[in-house]
Amino acid sequence: MGRAGAKDGMSQVPGAQPSPPSVYHERQRLELCAVHALNNVLQQQLFSQEAADEICKRPLSQLALPQVLGLILNLPSPVSLGLLSLPLRRRHWVALRQVDGVYYNLDSKLRAPEALGDEDGVRAFLAAALAQGLCEVLLVVTKEVEEKGCWLRTD
Repeated sequence: MGRAGAKDGMSQVPGAQPSPPSVYHERQRLELCAVHALNNVLQQQLFSQEAADEICKRPLSQLALPQVLGLILNLPSPVSLGLLSLPLRRRHWVALRQVDGVYYNLDSKLRAPEALGDEDGVRAFLAAALAQGLCEVLLVVTKEVEEKGCWLRTD
């Protein structure tokens, strides 16, 4: 007859809890939540801010823009009261979209859409936005493009 708490020849101290698994978890620092999220999912520190920034800049040239329905950018936006500019930064979402072969900045703060031109023009706009730092870019693609992963050029 076995002892209470004994299983398969192994005994445990009554009331003892099994030790929890070791889980990698980065806590929020600055505004690096994307880096922390990547490292937390991968369960190790693989990405730094510099590495993430470089990855964001490098796929810019590899975007297959004809496959992208639109882009949504989250940008730092200055805060002002009249003519007085405050040392605060807020975030602002901006849409970019191609219509009839021309890319437009459809920022809701603009009086009218701003023509960016062809692919080179939109890439220059994106490069300038990324150079400001703290910029996030979301691609809007069809389900088919997403499933095929053809929003990046392979050449």
